[in-house]
Amino acid sequence: MGKFSREKGKRGERMFRDWLRDLGWTSAKRGVQYNGLGGADVVCKELDDVMMFEVKNVERLSIPDACDQAVRDAKGKIAVVAHKRNNHPWRFYLDEESFGKLLQLAV
Repeated sequence: MGKFSREKGKRGERMFRDWLRDLGWTSAKRGVQYNGLGGADVVCKELDDVMMFEVKNVERLSIPDACDQAVRDAKGKIAVVAHKRNNHPWRFYLDEESFGKLLQLAV
């Protein structure tokens, strides 16, 4: 992965962190800055027990590949892919199991 791609990825993680903070999740941080161990791209102490965020800041996304990566990293948590394209709003993708877990939390 080139330097430009890494920097764009970091920008996407910061944008998603800021989006969460604007929604009131003020503890949201970039995962690498938070613990340096990899895993979630953005962490939020109020959500970390149940959710894992994989952030993608790309024009073209392979949704199945991104969801597979998120599920692997989530280790049983709700795996959420947050996707941002230039000049478009955030989009979110979940696999079947994660969506089911999210529905159970909503009730």
